[in-house]
Amino acid sequence: MKNISNTPCPIARSLNCVGDTWSLLILRDALAGLTRFDQFRKSLGIAPTMLTRRLATLTEEGLLEKQLYSERPPREEYVLTTAGQDFLPILVMIGDWGRKYRSMGGVTRLIDDESGQEIQPIVVDAVTGATIGTRAMHLVIPEQPPMCSTSQSNNE
Repeated sequence: MKNISNTPCPIARSLNCVGDTWSLLILRDALAGLTRFDQFRKSLGIAPTMLTRRLATLTEEGLLEKQLYSERPPREEYVLTTAGQDFLPILVMIGDWGRKYRSMGGVTRLIDDESGQEIQPIVVDAVTGATIGTRAMHLVIPEQPPMCSTSQSNNE
């Protein structure tokens, strides 16, 4: 797939850095508190080379950062950045969609610690308070500046 990080579509740009299964599951595990390579590997059953590549990408894209947790021997863990923490609602919504349309055989549930109730997530527009999907909306595509000028001056 060609690099789509320069497209005006924020969905395409986002999927370019987190749009594969392993990256999403690493973020899920990081949001659940896992930080170390071996923890991710055990949880996911992923090959070490694949995990190394995905962790490097998530670090380069600014969702995770490495922090030294042992000097001898030198060992690093992967900690969520603010951008990584802000990914939680996205994973919650993906999980909600999966519970709704892919729950054959039972799936995990997300429970609120204070109320003990299952979380029923929705996406709300902060400006209007309306649930997304209940009102008409449209995309505004930014104008692209011309790549180069094709006109020449008569003085040349």
